[in-house]
Amino acid sequence: MASVLVTGLKKSFGDTHILKGIDLEVPSGGFCVLVGPSGCGKSTLLRCLAGLEEPTAGSIHIGDREVTHLEPRDRDIAMVFQSYALYPHLTVRENLAFGLRLRKASEEEIRRRVEEASGLLGLDNLLDRLPKQLSGGQRQRVAMGRAIVRRPQLFLFDEPLSNLDAALRSQVRVDIRKLHDRLQATSVYVTHDQVEAMTLADVMVVLNQGKIEQSGHPLAIYRRPVTRFVAGFLGSPSMSFLKGVIHPGGGIDLGGGLVLPAPPGLNAPPGREVEVGVRAEDGRLREDAPWKIRVDVVEALGSETYVHGEGPGGRLVLRLPARTQIKKGDQIGVAVDSEALHVFDRQSGARLL
Repeated sequence: MASVLVTGLKKSFGDTHILKGIDLEVPSGGFCVLVGPSGCGKSTLLRCLAGLEEPTAGSIHIGDREVTHLEPRDRDIAMVFQSYALYPHLTVRENLAFGLRLRKASEEEIRRRVEEASGLLGLDNLLDRLPKQLSGGQRQRVAMGRAIVRRPQLFLFDEPLSNLDAALRSQVRVDIRKLHDRLQATSVYVTHDQVEAMTLADVMVVLNQGKIEQSGHPLAIYRRPVTRFVAGFLGSPSMSFLKGVIHPGGGIDLGGGLVLPAPPGLNAPPGREVEVGVRAEDGRLREDAPWKIRVDVVEALGSETYVHGEGPGGRLVLRLPARTQIKKGDQIGVAVDSEALHVFDRQSGARLL
């Protein structure tokens, strides 16, 4: 397997700038997930890595070779597509072997690699079926198997689970992670689904408007987002943002007479307009708390309950135990430890801690 190094990568279509200077490094054997909203440039970046798009500027190295202007067939990569891209008239066995036959591998080598991939993915009983006789999850496993038999330096995944239902998506996601751990393959994976990104990635890269907003270990990004965009994008439900002002006496004034204690390390002068971010799981009920919200929506999910309400600074969402006895119209007291607060500049969106 090989490392990936992207330096100063730009891609434009006419006057439309899609990638605006991407610098990215994926270590050998690493699993890198590119995540972001539609139109952020993640699929374009993947297509540049694959050689399906020609960069406007910058360079791409896979292993010790620069591949920026090489054809896809010369990059030693394998790609798993969203649409499976299986040959409908070929059996599973023939689909798995197709790429190897194009490269004129021996029949013994083809048989051995197909059996190996089939065993890894649980396809042994499906080898003589046509794609139309398979479920969506089985087809996606065949698509992954076709990539595995290649034994490339780099695996590229382009939203491979987006065509599956929720239950299958969860199962195949686990299969992909287990497969990666087994093969120790260098992988770059594109998704707009933050759950996939959080659970699969060794390195998560959050893109926004053609730039890398933040990269690192998924939990580190979740716990310490560097911008309001990253904070709001990651998490389900999304982080609540409350408008406030740095109080002259210290703390954050949310209005209505409520001043929150300043989180450790807050670096902002009095009067600065800020947004305070609160994760749903960080709030808790406390009857005597000065922070009160009026409940207008209660979502009982069985395992937990989400409570939505309006209070000083704006709307707040809390994740509470399943048996919480709260109903629409209640006024409840909320407590949040100051260490759990995220504070962002209201104009730039930059983290102030």
